[in-house]
Amino acid sequence: MTESVRRTGDASPEQRMPEWDGDHVRDATSVDVDGELLGVDPSELGDEDLIREMQSLHRTRLDTLRHAADSALANHLRRTAELETEYLARHPGREVDPSRLRDV
Repeated sequence: MTESVRRTGDASPEQRMPEWDGDHVRDATSVDVDGELLGVDPSELGDEDLIREMQSLHRTRLDTLRHAADSALANHLRRTAELETEYLARHPGREVDPSRLRDV
């Protein structure tokens, strides 16, 4: 938690946005205020499209975190969780690169 958040007692975007529930998404078919879906259901995406969508989100992550409105950040968090959850469901035995492991 940053010092400014500790001083002001403000809640994080995740805490302020009702569609975000910590470690998972409550409703994968979230709808915006106009009643439109906020992205294609990840289960309907092919593997290449799923990877492309995740790459796009990760590419824009820092800019969204630093400069976007709370609602945009909450949508970014929700969509990232949806896509990554789908990826992990499809690849439960994903290959782990030994060079990415730490000695215990």
